Amino acid sequence: MKRKLTGLAAAAMASALLFTGCSQGSSASPTDGEGKTVTLWLVGSDTPDELRDYLTTEFNDRTGATLKIEEQGWGDVVTKLTTSLPDANNTPDVTEIGNTQSPTFTNVGAFLDISDMYDELGGDDLIPSFVEVGAVDGANYTLPYYFGSRYMFYRKDVWSAAGVEVPKTLDEFNAAVKTITEKNPKGIDGFSGFYLGGQDWRDGISWIFANGGEIAELQDDGKWKATLDSPESLEGMKQLQQIYRTASNAPNDAKDANQYQYLNDSDQVKDEAGNVSGDLSLSAATIMAPGWAHWSIGDLVEGEDGEPAREWNDDVFGTFVLPGTDGTPAPIFAGGSNIGISAKSKEPELSKELLRIIFSEEYQTMLGENGLGPANQQYASSLGDDQFAKALVESASNSKLTPAAPGWAAVEAKSVMEEFFSKIRDTEDLEGLAVDTNKKLDALLNLK
Repeated sequence: MKRKLTGLAAAAMASALLFTGCSQGSSASPTDGEGKTVTLWLVGSDTPDELRDYLTTEFNDRTGATLKIEEQGWGDVVTKLTTSLPDANNTPDVTEIGNTQSPTFTNVGAFLDISDMYDELGGDDLIPSFVEVGAVDGANYTLPYYFGSRYMFYRKDVWSAAGVEVPKTLDEFNAAVKTITEKNPKGIDGFSGFYLGGQDWRDGISWIFANGGEIAELQDDGKWKATLDSPESLEGMKQLQQIYRTASNAPNDAKDANQYQYLNDSDQVKDEAGNVSGDLSLSAATIMAPGWAHWSIGDLVEGEDGEPAREWNDDVFGTFVLPGTDGTPAPIFAGGSNIGISAKSKEPELSKELLRIIFSEEYQTMLGENGLGPANQQYASSLGDDQFAKALVESASNSKLTPAAPGWAAVEAKSVMEEFFSKIRDTEDLEGLAVDTNKKLDALLNLK
């Protein structure tokens, strides 16, 4: 997810950890925290203030210690973790980390081994794919924090006007968005039946997955090898190329950011003086985005705080899960985060107590009630039963993550996947593009 790490930075962190060792910190009782402080890094604003307040209060009540929550940005969190985790005086005790970042850090010993807590924190009820990217050689270092799955948001009015119904298979979807683009019911310049950015590999990878392809596979010798040139991956690429050429007018350099704006009629906003700014008119009939995007889709209204807000309109907007080749949910890339204790934490026991709170029924339920998929699948019902909750759970039922390769963060740092996807539309040699990209991936996947 949205992460950047240079190969040099990863190597520097690995060197620092390996040469200085992994301190286990003090062995104080979890309830003996008077006068002590534990620092938790949360990334981005997905964790609401209500949940942060709960963690702070509950942690103090249980331990007598102070919980200090610091918010980091997705854009630079890997750089900050790279420099902070090896430093006992500056490391966060506990940190959220993107699920695709986890393998790089766990493989260099950045996190405390919490295998002895696995069953206590949820065990096999935790999301398996997230557990996998937080494990090394069967030991658990990070565990899932929350998940967010991707599904389709669409304009019912536009689909209806084009005479197209919600698809039941991937082939039907591919044909539907092409038809909508050709008919362009509202006569909008640059209109997309399906807005898919040229660099939006996190959404586009579903077509490769759905056809049985993989980015890379673990070999018998324990090494990862890229497989984008497999027949299955190439079939997915062919379908993607047709979507780019016939259904999406998104630029080749567009990423997976704020696609919802193209589904809304406009983003005009009035300031206190009555001045209007912004004029992003409807330019797409369909987008693919994490479930929380629904808060940004709908009619423009005045929110409770007087600020502009979006109000979902069931008559205009709808959702559906991207179908696979056989009609079951297509494999999609799961968004979300893991969480772990720094190996350099001076308060590992207090940090473990914080994890117990985070993985408690109370907190997991609060995650679901706030639209974040709880790590423990026992509490998925806390998401509710509206269309967004149903789509989230259904789409997550067949979700996948990037390879749990130690060098994956380096892959993201060099934007290998973005470059690869940006060339799919215009290339006349898909296999050659795949082979060239495999070489770039192979050079990075097994880095530690």
